[in-house]
Amino acid sequence: MSAYDFTAQRLFVRDDLATGAELAPSAEASNYLLNVLRMREGAAIHLFNGRDGEFRASLANVSRRSAKLRVGERLREQSPRADLDYCFAPLKQARLDYMAQKAAEMGVGRLVPVITHRTQVRRVNSARLEANVIEAAEQCGVLAVPEVAPAVELADFLAHWSAGRLLIFCDEHAELANPLDALHGRTARGGVSVLIGPEGGFDDAERAAIGRLPNVVRLSLGPRVLRADTAAVAALAVVQATIGDWRLPTAAGTKNK
Repeated sequence: MSAYDFTAQRLFVRDDLATGAELAPSAEASNYLLNVLRMREGAAIHLFNGRDGEFRASLANVSRRSAKLRVGERLREQSPRADLDYCFAPLKQARLDYMAQKAAEMGVGRLVPVITHRTQVRRVNSARLEANVIEAAEQCGVLAVPEVAPAVELADFLAHWSAGRLLIFCDEHAELANPLDALHGRTARGGVSVLIGPEGGFDDAERAAIGRLPNVVRLSLGPRVLRADTAAVAALAVVQATIGDWRLPTAAGTKNK
């Protein structure tokens, strides 16, 4: 198998992928390929769908408004989604877009909006969240596109908690300590969820309810108050570096974009 080309354009599709298949991209994808990227007959692109791996493809039957995608060799086997949930109080749209993209880049397997007492944005545009994680996956070589779960009230989130799962509770009231030390000796075998609250944090009753769950680690993210979208990147970096996939080599390697 040839070396992976990190400079290649990548496109997420919902079709099944197999060598020899011919696909008709959506109108939106056709516009992106032909008018934004200005690709022409025979141009190469990588395709992935989150199920079948990544394939080399080429444009064929190109017209002003449409084209076909001819699927060639498979470049990478499909990797599974990480059993790493990012659970967050929804933010205002621009910051939510950023957070969703960064969570996908950081290797999250599922995004779970959690509605808390102090949550300011209580309606979540799941389609927009999904579009953001797909865009991030296209740009950053991600194969396992994160799932976007429906929004859930905090009380329901806690009521259905699995005792074997590790909950990393990013709590501004936690005692200041090295977060790497706080996770020392913990494992991700039963799955991991990272929980970050809204602007203003969790109220006392919510904090107490979270603390009563089994297998909870209260995590401090340092002496400064972080915005929720910044806290997402900080917390996920700590998790991936201590109990996540940063400790392991990956088949395709890593590359900064």
